[in-house]
Amino acid sequence: MSMSPVDAAWSTYGNQKDPAARAQLIERYAPLVKYVAGRLSTGLPSHVSMDDLYSEGLLGLIDAIEKFDPSRGVKFETYAVARIKGAILDGLRRMDWLPVHTRQKIRQLEKAYSELQSKLNRFPSDAEVAAYLGMDMKAFHELLQNASIACTISLEDSWFESDRGGLDALDFTPDPSAPDPLSWLELEAEKEDLMAAIDSLPEREKLIIALYYYEGLTLREIAEVLQVSVPRVSQLHARAVLYLRAKLLKLWETR
Repeated sequence: MSMSPVDAAWSTYGNQKDPAARAQLIERYAPLVKYVAGRLSTGLPSHVSMDDLYSEGLLGLIDAIEKFDPSRGVKFETYAVARIKGAILDGLRRMDWLPVHTRQKIRQLEKAYSELQSKLNRFPSDAEVAAYLGMDMKAFHELLQNASIACTISLEDSWFESDRGGLDALDFTPDPSAPDPLSWLELEAEKEDLMAAIDSLPEREKLIIALYYYEGLTLREIAEVLQVSVPRVSQLHARAVLYLRAKLLKLWETR
């Protein structure tokens, strides 16, 4: 049985590192770059162009093609999406697209969710968070809308930032045959923590997380499902992300 053109290109590139075969693979998998860039572009400021995101993602695709090891038993698409996503996020960090004062406000908001969820042992309401911050509801919703831009890619980037590193929301592909089985078991435990944290969300926020991160819907498509505005979905997504980050950090800090 003859090989498909893609399989033939992989074979040729794997054996000879042939530039023509690599070019064929780049062309074949370029739609993955467009897909990831489109998801990450939602809610970003207007000065961040799709062309910039696509260019960064293309570098990630090339890196994925050069480093992919079929013997690990992971689909190339799964591996490539993680590489493409990482390259785009690295590019966004270099752009410094989020103003410093906005970052500071988001940290204050996340602290509020952390302390309130510890105190109340549940998901805090908008009114409770606003009162904690000493803000009226209009100002709070404006802050939440600003936070939504960062939170749109927060889970795509990492669930948290700490000395522990980062737990990727989409790239749960641990290798049980890796040399360090304890690291694999730790990742499995953290995945269980993540699932439990998601399960503690209110039903609407839980649905948004599932539709966005596991079903691949855009925020606009989720807004159509829920029959609410895109900005409202963006706010609800931000609340869910801030709560999950706070809950997981608090849990892992006690271990």
